Order: sequence, then structure tokens, then C-alpha cells
Amino acid sequence: MTPDTGKVFRASGVGKVYRMGEVDVAALRGVDLTLEKGELVVLLGPSGSGKSTLLNILGGLDVPSSGELWYGDHRLDGASEKELTRFRREHVGFVFQFYNLIPSLTALENVALVTEIADDPMSPDDALARVGLTARRDHFPTQMSGGEQQRVAIARAIAKRPDVLLCDEPTGALDAQTGILVLEALDAVNRDLGTTTLIITHNADIARMAHRVLQLANGRIANEYRNEVRAKPSELSW
Repeated sequence: MTPDTGKVFRASGVGKVYRMGEVDVAALRGVDLTLEKGELVVLLGPSGSGKSTLLNILGGLDVPSSGELWYGDHRLDGASEKELTRFRREHVGFVFQFYNLIPSLTALENVALVTEIADDPMSPDDALARVGLTARRDHFPTQMSGGEQQRVAIARAIAKRPDVLLCDEPTGALDAQTGILVLEALDAVNRDLGTTTLIITHNADIARMAHRVLQLANGRIANEYRNEVRAKPSELSW
């Protein structure tokens, strides 16, 4: 496969095998996909389908056992750890199910940590404003709800102006009302900043807010479709 700079990601035949004792366990089995600039894509699948493995490989946290993976004109399969670290720092923002905030730092200080190492960051205050948390800037994580902490995590991820935002079950630990607030923040980032966004989830209704939906089963892309009209997060049932 040759590079295609019109695509953000291109994967061809990507597989991942983990060695568990004397047994090989295939987490991904020949995945082919593309992600286009400015898309919001939802990756659906049950637990164990390979969703998190695929996200980690796209984000440079893991490497495939087989196949090719391109980010623009940069080939990621076979890249060195130094190259992957640079890729993550310069291009990718992560949002995980658990917020990974530093308890001894305020919301503003948690976001500022990222801006200190980014080449062209937005201000921490701007990042918090984009997720509706200006009034909570000086609060510590223990003084915030789960949804507020997750929105701080989103602000931290977008503060370095990443090209790609990768979200692993971002509403998995939240109730419906709080989850909608988090999805509204992710939706705004995609619409207003044009950040290519991938959300992995087992909640099929979240797929209605995506441009495109990929369904993963048994380590393979089993189905793919586009939404003609994207639902707003407030329109989702939980």
C-alpha cells in the first residue's frame, strides 16, 4: 500500500496477536479502514471485539503484528518507539474511560501540563471554555463530578490542538445525563475545530451522532455505514 495524504489513517490487513503463555490470541484479524480529515467516526463492538486494541494501534500506543498502517504519508507499522512517541506528542489526543487527572492539580493546571510540551497549544483557559468549564478552572478533581472530570480530560486532550482525537469508552463510567454533556463536548470539538475524532463504544445509540460507523466483531470490521443526518447528543436515547 502506498501513502495517501488525503486520508488521516489508512490501515491494510492490520492484525494483532498477543502471546498468552503458550497460546497465541488474535485481537485483530486483517483490519482494513480509513479515517478522513474532519470525520467523527464511531467504532462499535462488544467487549473483546478488539476495539481498544485498534484504537491503541492507531494512537501509537501499540504496534500491529501484521499489515500496514499509514498516518498521512508516515508509515507507523514498524516505527521505532522514539518515532511513535513523537507521533503521539505532535498529532494525537487521547480520552479514556477513566480520567487520569492529577489529584493535586486544579482543572486549569491539569490542562496546562499538556500545553507546556506542545508546539502550538491553545491556552488552558480556552480549552476549558470549549468544554464549558470556565467556572470550574480552579477546582481540584475531588471537587468535580465524573462528567466534569471527563470534560477536563477532553480539554487536556484538545489543548495541544491534535489532528486526531481518540476516545475509548468516554461515557462508559457516566450516567445518561452526564454522558450527554461529554458527548456534546466531543461533538463541538469535531464541528468547531475540525478535529478528526474516533469514539469507541458498545452503546449503539451513540453511533447516530457520527458521520460514519464501523462495527467490529471478532477482530474484524464486520459492517460499515454512513449516517445521512447526524443526531445531536441531546437527541440520543441511553
